[in-house]
Amino acid sequence: MTERTPFMAGNWKMNLDRKGGLALAAELRDRVGDRKDVEVAIFPPAVYIDELARALAGSPVRVGGQDCCEESSGAFTGEVSAAMLADSGAELVIVGHSERRHVYGETDEQVAKKVRQGLDAGLDVILCVGELLEEREAGQTQAVVRRQTSEGLKLVNEGEMARLVVAYEPVWAIGTGHTASPAQAGEVHSDLREFVAGLHGAHIAQSLRIQYGGSVNPANVAELMSVPDVDGALVGGASLSAEKFIPIIEFDHA
Repeated sequence: MTERTPFMAGNWKMNLDRKGGLALAAELRDRVGDRKDVEVAIFPPAVYIDELARALAGSPVRVGGQDCCEESSGAFTGEVSAAMLADSGAELVIVGHSERRHVYGETDEQVAKKVRQGLDAGLDVILCVGELLEEREAGQTQAVVRRQTSEGLKLVNEGEMARLVVAYEPVWAIGTGHTASPAQAGEVHSDLREFVAGLHGAHIAQSLRIQYGGSVNPANVAELMSVPDVDGALVGGASLSAEKFIPIIEFDHA
């Protein structure tokens, strides 16, 4: 079986200022050191990417953008292109986050275009998928997650799949304090891997890292990471302080 390096990503959303972000980055740089058993990335607000990328240069901690425009350039006031993120020092981009889908109304088609833009700009991409509470209660979790995955990957070729991470984030668990049980997460992650195997083959599916996102914290990370198909975490609120994010990064690997 392919060995998948755990990937812990901190999505800061619209939080922290320059001073706070730099202080947190410095602590992460010191604690992560040169360890190779876990990959770490932070996703600060776009206006701080350049400075944080420079502060973390030479460190294994990577810096990414929280979103990008589905177009490469043009009259799109307030938008930031994937190429601009890369030019600012970003190495990755998150696309399809539930807040983009459900607060700002992004469609599967837009998400697919953003995935393509990120790859074309040389960025690695985290594609977020996940169901609403009413969709889970209606027994639609598998259908929703499979649709979002299929649509999100439709402009990606097999050779590019190594640059993709999928993050399963049940919308009902994001910022609510409710976390999918290890069994619930494992069921969806396992089905996702099987689905990707049908799209791109078993070898690619076994190499694909699938993160869990949704109220991950130091108290539940080890149990979640013990599930065979959970390969990391996309962390929101708990990534805003070293006191919470570092224990997540240093989860018990046993």
